[in-house]
Amino acid sequence: MTAMGEGRHESDLVSSALTEPVAMKLSVFLAVFFLLVSAVPGYATAADPDPVPFVMQLTRPGDNYGHRRALLQIDKVLDDIGERKLKIVVVAYEAGIHALLANNEETSQLVTKLANRGVTFRACRISMRAWNLKEEAFPLEVEFVPAGAPEMVRLQMQGYKYWRP
Repeated sequence: MTAMGEGRHESDLVSSALTEPVAMKLSVFLAVFFLLVSAVPGYATAADPDPVPFVMQLTRPGDNYGHRRALLQIDKVLDDIGERKLKIVVVAYEAGIHALLANNEETSQLVTKLANRGVTFRACRISMRAWNLKEEAFPLEVEFVPAGAPEMVRLQMQGYKYWRP
């Protein structure tokens, strides 16, 4: 038996002595790297939870800036909670359909702003017919659904939470 043990050579000891510090440094580097990467906002998207879905209905007239106030509520909630944490759909029908019109001076800019922040807007075709409105009267951000009330129920059945403005 040799002084270094059976089957081991001096070159093995030198090699192992050199790789242990390198392996230790590599382990520390990788641990620090992953810690830093996970601390960068927006980078670790796999860790981000799925956004919580909400649906808001607009059915009442826009008296006293009601439609504008509802859209401003959405804007404020997105500011406070974050766009990535929420998925918001607004369904407009009955008198609420007017909130989504392109020529609505109280709401048209807010609809565009909120659409750019990820909010989806849906207009009821039954209400459009009742008010004699055509698709061209709405901005490009608005989607069209056959009926507003069933759309509200459908979304809630899919897990959307009801948000009453």
